[in-house]
Amino acid sequence: MTRATPQGTPRETSAPSAAPEAVIRLENLGKTFVAEDGPVLQNLDLTIERGQFVALLGASGSGKTTLLNVVAGLEEPTEGSVTAPAQGAAMMFQDSGLFPWLTAGKNVELALELAGVAKADRTDRARELLELVRLPHVADKRPHELSGGMRQRVGLARALAQEREVLLMDEPFSALDAITRDLLQDEVLRIWEVTGRTIVFITHNVSEAVHLGQRVLLLSSRPGRIVQEWDTGPWKDPASYGFEAGGQSREETLDELTRTITHRLREEIGRHAR
Repeated sequence: MTRATPQGTPRETSAPSAAPEAVIRLENLGKTFVAEDGPVLQNLDLTIERGQFVALLGASGSGKTTLLNVVAGLEEPTEGSVTAPAQGAAMMFQDSGLFPWLTAGKNVELALELAGVAKADRTDRARELLELVRLPHVADKRPHELSGGMRQRVGLARALAQEREVLLMDEPFSALDAITRDLLQDEVLRIWEVTGRTIVFITHNVSEAVHLGQRVLLLSSRPGRIVQEWDTGPWKDPASYGFEAGGQSREETLDELTRTITHRLREEIGRHAR
């Protein structure tokens, strides 16, 4: 299905079964808010296959959040085209955004209600989702009774309750302490493997991007476009990479990749600062 944007730029949407090889496709994408300020995104091309976990890095102001908003259908591109699931995408932000007057369970149930789940099934389904994020015991607690990490996990359950094929995550762990952040990274990977969702994850943390993403993409300084990509899969799977005894360990290899990406990110930030 294709619909015209206010600027006349096509935005294509399709049911998941229509394009099994690619769930998201951006072609020659551009986005400008104020002409005098220039484009935020320009000549951006990106294809994401169903079930992939993509980590997106970039300097502040490079258009990462704008890119997610365009994929979600919250913003229309000024130029180019977007192909995405017809039902849109679920989004998760730095702040869990839970309604403080509702319990954790009711916050998840509200998302289920909006997704069209029958009232009789909502409570059980909400508990299943809280079980998935390992918080079945907090269903009757309100957000102020939960730690920051717990609130984000409830927020993740609520995002999953929308039953969207694509999950967009905009720095969801940046406000958490390092230990909680590490634990939640592993939780997200586990849930990704269980659910098969397509995930696009924005972060400023290179180690986090390498740990989570199958693909790590670097967005240029404004105007944003994809300037480099790293496939982390071979480094993460010892069987496919062939780590031999006495050779470089998996951890050493990932550390080396992290340093390489960090150096490239610093170059891009420096270019923007000049």
